[in-house]
Amino acid sequence: MITPRQLLLLSALCALLDFPVFPLLHATDAPTITVRKSDALNVSFTGIGGSDGSVASKVVQNDLGLAGWFSLVQPGMGTFSISGTYAGGVLQGKVVKAGEIVLEKAYQGGARSAAHQFVDDIVQTLTGHKGIATSTIAFVSTRTGRKEVYLADYDGANGRQITHDNALSVSPALSPNGHRLAYTGYQAGYADIYVIDLVSGSRMRLVKFPGTNSGARFSPDGNLIACTISKDGNPELYVVGLGGGARRLTRTRGAESSPTWAPNGSEIIYACDETGAPQLYRIHAGGGSGTLVPTGFGYCTEPSWSPDGQRLAFNVRSGGGFAVAVMDVNGGGGRIVAQGENPVWGADSRHLVYSTGSTISLLDVPTGKSVPVISGLGKVTEPTWSR
Repeated sequence: MITPRQLLLLSALCALLDFPVFPLLHATDAPTITVRKSDALNVSFTGIGGSDGSVASKVVQNDLGLAGWFSLVQPGMGTFSISGTYAGGVLQGKVVKAGEIVLEKAYQGGARSAAHQFVDDIVQTLTGHKGIATSTIAFVSTRTGRKEVYLADYDGANGRQITHDNALSVSPALSPNGHRLAYTGYQAGYADIYVIDLVSGSRMRLVKFPGTNSGARFSPDGNLIACTISKDGNPELYVVGLGGGARRLTRTRGAESSPTWAPNGSEIIYACDETGAPQLYRIHAGGGSGTLVPTGFGYCTEPSWSPDGQRLAFNVRSGGGFAVAVMDVNGGGGRIVAQGENPVWGADSRHLVYSTGSTISLLDVPTGKSVPVISGLGKVTEPTWSR
């Protein structure tokens, strides 16, 4: 049975050789449970008019379809009617219910950007939930022959390469506002954690202790990262400020990895193999003893805590590979919702992105609908999502 400690070493070796690590693992079968479709709001979309409205119209319609909260019906048949015009770099959007305007706002910017903003406001206004249309996804791609970090809109558009290190660049993590990107880079010959300011383009090597420094994840306020550091000989969980200063959280015989923060920043859930096969543990962000998270699965890694604090997504072994499972954080059995790896919650606590190796897909958890959003870039893995 392979442990996280061995997996860290194996992953580093396989990354150096550009060899897939996960096919080496033998998986046990677990049943897939289909999630019941939730109720949806009936909305009609009459399009975005104006001299430059065609692009905005396509984006709005696609965003509404991916949002999951709505059922698109013929104009005049919906409870809510959505329309707008786009010209001169301004989108004038409107939502009407029974003749009453429930949303009317102007959005500046390019057609895609303005359309995304409009749909996020529609989601917020009609459902009370945060939208995902203006979010971005970072991921690792082998398109150039090396593992580099890329960035794209949540729907796969505007994909662009972020790192050009000509060395391994893996384990990306976007800050919640999408302005910073942390990743593990091997430019110095060892695994160090770098942080890129995506606005200015500046980059710093933040964590560079002897040994392995990997798996950075931003705190909800974006001012701290949790990560794995092995400078003391054992891979342990640390919290590091963006100005430096590492504070050790765990002291176990196992290997800690894959931290994910509670929405309020008070706790961290992580994977540890101290008792054998990796399981998930919960610890106060200030340190202390980790407590086991009862998942119902025998092998659990890569947890992601939903922004509403209610659910946890993570990897389990299933069907000869890996599957994505979801459970209530404070109890309740986990259920498999997709075959793939590296699940990450979106801002709406409804959608996940995950990798299948050749694609990154967007999963609507309540309905079970999965849509590929990133493909055609070689191997695409390790997605991370802004909120």
